[in-house]
Amino acid sequence: MNRKSLSRALTGLILVTLASCAPASPRQDRTVTVFAAASLTDALTEIAADYERNEGAAVRLSFGASGAVARQIQAGAPADVVVLADPEWMDRLGAAGRLTDRRVDLVRNDLVVIAPTGTARLADPFSTLAGDDRVAIGDPESVPAGAYARTWLQTSGRWDAVKDRLVFGTDVRAVRAFVSRGEAALGVVYRSDVVGRTDLRIVLEPPAAEQPAIVYPAAKIVGGGREAQAFLDYLGTPAAAAVFRRHGFEPAI
Repeated sequence: MNRKSLSRALTGLILVTLASCAPASPRQDRTVTVFAAASLTDALTEIAADYERNEGAAVRLSFGASGAVARQIQAGAPADVVVLADPEWMDRLGAAGRLTDRRVDLVRNDLVVIAPTGTARLADPFSTLAGDDRVAIGDPESVPAGAYARTWLQTSGRWDAVKDRLVFGTDVRAVRAFVSRGEAALGVVYRSDVVGRTDLRIVLEPPAAEQPAIVYPAAKIVGGGREAQAFLDYLGTPAAAAVFRRHGFEPAI
């Protein structure tokens, strides 16, 4: 190899080495992956967009039933932050060693009974169920809203009348879809699931004494990236709280 060719080869090698050592762009280096309960889809999508715009970081969101989300993380899914609709599922992740001590209760919610728009609001809509009318709730084994609904139906004395009419959704969004499509006469979901919907209406609000304590805890995952704590902190800011309220959630404290 002559001197000119050798010089070109060395220059190319130096450029490749420098490129490999160059720091990642701020956006690539500042990415947070968030796994969250399906009922938070609208609120967290808006909050993530605000965070990206204001903080210059990238937020990746993955939604599902809290039980399914917790199982994915327990199995090693690459998440930085998790937000669930049930403290018990979060406790299980903690017991499995998947969480740091960075955990906070973010917001709370209430149960409501929904029906298609146009359905009359009666003192007890369950009393009008007839024929093959169905009642939709989340699968109690993996969907916190379903477990809360089952408990409320039992404690309010309605369980025996509806247990043979139940259809189970994979998350609260699926329950809402059952009712919206007319496949169920009634559904039990969170209040936040009805915000902004014109195809559904609330036909019954369980009184405060019957409402379960529905709290959404958030936590940092062990091994989460450096942006995890920053995003977790942002979820507790007044700006994020305003978005949560707009979507039907209330502060946890």
